[in-house]
Amino acid sequence: MNLNTDTLDRLAEHLESCELQARDTPKITDEHPRMDWEDAYAIQDRILARKQARGARVIGYKAGLTSHAKMKQMGVETPVFGFLVDSFSVAEGASVKTAELIHPKVEPEIAFVLKRSLQGPGCHIGAVLAATDFVLPGIEVIDSRYRDFKFDLKSVVADNTSAARFVVGGRPLRPDAVDLRTVGIVLEKNGVPVALGAGAAVLGHPAAAIAMLANHLGQRGQEIPAGSVILSGGVTEAVAVAAGDHVCLRVQDMGSVSLHFD
Repeated sequence: MNLNTDTLDRLAEHLESCELQARDTPKITDEHPRMDWEDAYAIQDRILARKQARGARVIGYKAGLTSHAKMKQMGVETPVFGFLVDSFSVAEGASVKTAELIHPKVEPEIAFVLKRSLQGPGCHIGAVLAATDFVLPGIEVIDSRYRDFKFDLKSVVADNTSAARFVVGGRPLRPDAVDLRTVGIVLEKNGVPVALGAGAAVLGHPAAAIAMLANHLGQRGQEIPAGSVILSGGVTEAVAVAAGDHVCLRVQDMGSVSLHFD
């Protein structure tokens, strides 16, 4: 670590305040160019602790920047991971208030729900599939707190990988009932297809992202608990949304899930 405890606490308070007040900020590495990976995840941990102190409950995790399209869009090469708390969850078909967000975008995802815990090191795709209860469509609403959506990887890790809202729905399937590599997805905005893809866009297989998350947490002495919902990463590039938009994700054999923005 290169940052002291007071600085980590201050940055966590700053970033979470930006989230809660829907205001942007320059990326924090502008002020702290020596910030390292441990610092970034320590800031994320502090943001989570702040939320838990107010009663938030961790319900899952997310992998970010896992598709080649998303990596290219954001100019990065390494996946990142964040947490999901209950306040991020939105009911299927419900409305998201854009006034509570800065510059929201949506990503089509394949979500995993675990029937037993996973822990690295050494977690692999087979272990993930064996521990998965079911998979289903998910839409993540990302909302980087950084001005103009411009950030580096350490800054975005500190900002809980731009997590804001998410919805899951459709028809849950057991993982052995679908080929997650070839399953096709269509993301529609206001009835018009805006992004197409297949599961293999996420690291060759969406379960690979879950394995990487388990190994990441294992290095920190943590696990993915049974019952967790995990967003495996955007299958396509993120799509900007605004008030009045309706977004629907259709996943082959898994049905659809949708959100409104007002």
